[in-house]
Amino acid sequence: MRIGYLINTYPRPSHSFIRREIAALEGEGFEIHRFAMRGDKGALTDPADLAEHARTERVLEAGARRLLADLYRQALAKPAQFAAALRLARRRARAGESSLARQLIYLAEGARIAGRAQALGLAHIHAHFGTNSARVAAYSRLLGGPRFSFTVHGPEEFDNTLALDLGGKLALAEFCVAVSSYGRSQIGRWAEAGDWEKIRVVHCGLDLNRWAEPSPLPQDPFHMVAVGRFAEQKGFGLLIRAFALAWRRDPRLRLSLVGDGELRPQIEALIAAEGMAGAVHLLGWQDEAGVRAAMDAAHALVTPSFAEGLPVVIMEAMACARPVIATYIAGIPELVHPGQEGWLVPAGDAGALAETMLQASETDHETLERMGASARARVAERHDIRESARRLAALFSRSTG
Repeated sequence: MRIGYLINTYPRPSHSFIRREIAALEGEGFEIHRFAMRGDKGALTDPADLAEHARTERVLEAGARRLLADLYRQALAKPAQFAAALRLARRRARAGESSLARQLIYLAEGARIAGRAQALGLAHIHAHFGTNSARVAAYSRLLGGPRFSFTVHGPEEFDNTLALDLGGKLALAEFCVAVSSYGRSQIGRWAEAGDWEKIRVVHCGLDLNRWAEPSPLPQDPFHMVAVGRFAEQKGFGLLIRAFALAWRRDPRLRLSLVGDGELRPQIEALIAAEGMAGAVHLLGWQDEAGVRAAMDAAHALVTPSFAEGLPVVIMEAMACARPVIATYIAGIPELVHPGQEGWLVPAGDAGALAETMLQASETDHETLERMGASARARVAERHDIRESARRLAALFSRSTG
């Protein structure tokens, strides 16, 4: 089966989970054509991401004249469908999903995808994220393109669900994938009851063949690592405040941050104000090998997020046999059991996070190893990308059968 994958900007450093999913589906015998609205090559350092960039067709690179020509061609070929799609664009603009001009751009992109899908013989389009990529896939379908589906990750899709029209997109789609049961519940809030059966849980996964035997836990001092974008939802500012509270009581504690983003100046200022330059290290963006090395050098991952879907970085840390300190939100409790694979704390509570960091640092080496082993076993059971690919393959096959 030949299908298309559609993502707004792809690949990105944070999109390795999509790359793994595509590769696993190709391992199941699918031929995957990658579509993106645009690329971000300047941000890529991982060789696998750069190779993926070369494989991806970027729709906007066709140029405005080609996109308008494709839209005109689809309007002439299927006038009734074009009229229905145009009415939808107007409704979605009035509802606040975006401006009418932007909806018309999505419509033109959808026309381009519909034409390319026909030329390439694609039987299905799958979009990642319930935002504009799912809207473009829906317009493609209305303009005569193949059936489509989409994956909702969160938390962005859950911040403005009414404007994003997740329920309306689901009504037009063959199915929708949620990456956790929590995500399924949030989509269900905005879907018609008759569409609930279309919502399927398929976990993001890891290629466990790439996660060999884990490195042993390092020796003291107790070292934590956090990985992610320096954005408000990730809670890194709160993490620095919490770490300062714990560090004052135990100056041996160490913390590394892997990532970057718009909040870096504030984070650097917080570290400097607390005098923790020797205890907190900013490692910047790292490729997959660099993230793995940072996890291997730590005793535990800390994820202080205010909002999440189900973070892949938690799965990666667990595959490294590292316990996890995380906030009790979204899909995280479905994966991390307190006292077994790590610790869960209330989101937004710097004091509770500081106390948990100290508790983790005081946990004996054997208990940390046991928790790490439990974490590794649990992620292997629930997040093997081969099993996720098989479940997706069955859904794609059923939608085109």
